[in-house]
Amino acid sequence: MVRLFFAFGLAFEIPVAVVILIALGVTTAEKLAESRPYVVIGLFVIGMLLTPPDPASQTLLAVPMWLLFEVGLLMGKSLRKQKQV
Repeated sequence: MVRLFFAFGLAFEIPVAVVILIALGVTTAEKLAESRPYVVIGLFVIGMLLTPPDPASQTLLAVPMWLLFEVGLLMGKSLRKQKQV
């Protein structure tokens, strides 16, 4: 149970991490968007490792993390546009 709480807590930090990486100039939103297939596979692997051994739990963790990654990308793109203005 604690692993699931940890996993979902970690999942909700993804947009923050993505925005921080973009804001610090470590990477760009375009580079992260290009690596999207690798990110999705990685999220499913993380879901596999942190959840009980059934595909439903893995999917229920990986899909929200994927959506949060996309939200982080959108926020990072808007942050970059604000800096340019």
